Amino acid sequence: MLPAELTSPRSARAVAARRLARRGARTRERRFLAEGPQAVREAIRHGDGEGAFLVELFATPEAAERHAELLEAARDAGARVAVAGEDVVAGISQTVTPQGLVGVCRFVDRPFADVLAARPRLVAVLAHVRDPGNAGTVLRCADAAGADAVVLTDASVDVYNPKAVRASVGSLFHLPVAVGVPVGEAVDGLVAAGARVVAADGAGDRDLDDELDAGHMGSPTAWIFGNEAWGLPEETRSLADAVVRVPIHGRAESLNLATAAAVCLYASARAQRTVGGCRHDG
Repeated sequence: MLPAELTSPRSARAVAARRLARRGARTRERRFLAEGPQAVREAIRHGDGEGAFLVELFATPEAAERHAELLEAARDAGARVAVAGEDVVAGISQTVTPQGLVGVCRFVDRPFADVLAARPRLVAVLAHVRDPGNAGTVLRCADAAGADAVVLTDASVDVYNPKAVRASVGSLFHLPVAVGVPVGEAVDGLVAAGARVVAADGAGDRDLDDELDAGHMGSPTAWIFGNEAWGLPEETRSLADAVVRVPIHGRAESLNLATAAAVCLYASARAQRTVGGCRHDG
C-alpha cells in the first residue's frame, strides 16, 4: 500500500479543502468538493478553456492503489494530487462512509446568456427547489434525458452543496448549468430563445398524456419544477405557457419531485426525437 504523504488534518491543504463544505467559502473561492471515483473521473474528463474542472485530489493509500489510473489521469490533467491519511480524507469528506477520493473542483456554471445563445431545445428550470439531493437528482435526470441545460433560480439550493453534487453522480460536469437566475428573467430569456415554457404541477389544468397526444411536446421546451413540499407559487405558474400534471393512473397520491421531473423530461425527449432530436454533442 502506498505511504501517505499528507498525514495531518491540520495541514493547510486539508484545512482549505474542509472550508469548502461551507457555501460562503465555496462562493468566495469558486471551488467545491466532489467525492468518489465517478465524480472525480468526470471532473477530469470535462472542463472548459481553463482545463479540467478538477484542480486537486486527495486519496487515501487504499483508494490510491485501487484507483491508480484516476490519480495518473488527474496528474496528467494538471491537478495537484496527494495521497493522504484516512483521517485527513475523512475530515474533508462530507459522507458518513467516505470512498477515499475527494476532489476540489472549479465551479462549472455558465452565464445564462450563454445557455440562451445555444438555442436550447430542452431545459430544466429548478425554481424554489430547496433540497440539495433533489436538485442533484433532477440534474442527473436532465442529463440522462439529453437536456441541453439546467437553470437554477435564485430561490433554489446551491448546486455545489455536497449533497447535490453527490446526487448528480457526475452529471454536474456534463451539461451547461446556470445559477442564481431570477425566475422571471429565466422565463423571459427562454421564451425569447424560442422555448415553450411548461410548469410541472400536480394541480395543473393540462394532462401530460393529452399534451403528448396533441403533439404539443415536440417543440423546444423549458420545464419549470417547483418546491418539494408546496410545488410552484401562483406567480411562477402564471409565467408559464402551460401548467401540466403527470397523470396518476394508480392509487398513489403523488410523485416526488425527481420522479415527476424524469417523467416530464423523458416525455419531451421522446417527442423531440421525432422532430429532429434533443442535444447534439460536439
